[in-house]
Amino acid sequence: MSLDVSPELLAEAERGEVREEDFVRTVRASLPYAYGLVARLTGELRAGTADFADNRTPPSETERGQLLRALASDAIRGCLERHFGVTLAFQNCHRLAVFPTGARDSAGLARFVSPRAQVLNQSPELRDC
Repeated sequence: MSLDVSPELLAEAERGEVREEDFVRTVRASLPYAYGLVARLTGELRAGTADFADNRTPPSETERGQLLRALASDAIRGCLERHFGVTLAFQNCHRLAVFPTGARDSAGLARFVSPRAQVLNQSPELRDC
């Protein structure tokens, strides 16, 4: 299960639309590593001058699971992008990059998500991540 959904949030969903702030709160509580990593990288992006901020440190298996669950869900990924005002890009099982929101058509994002970048980011220790 990706999220620990409270009875209140479930009832809200059963009544109709889920409020974004309630969903963000659930994502933060259920996937603290993934949420925290996006928050940290967003801070690095805004504090620096680079086109993007990324994480190259492989996490623990538990943390990796959180990151995969967050990024494999369009709803969770979109929620994080809207909440932090960024565009997320992902390689392998751990390398998350945060780009400015308007970067969807940028050369930097295109390079990051290219097959070449994916191939260059491979290593034997990450083969089964």
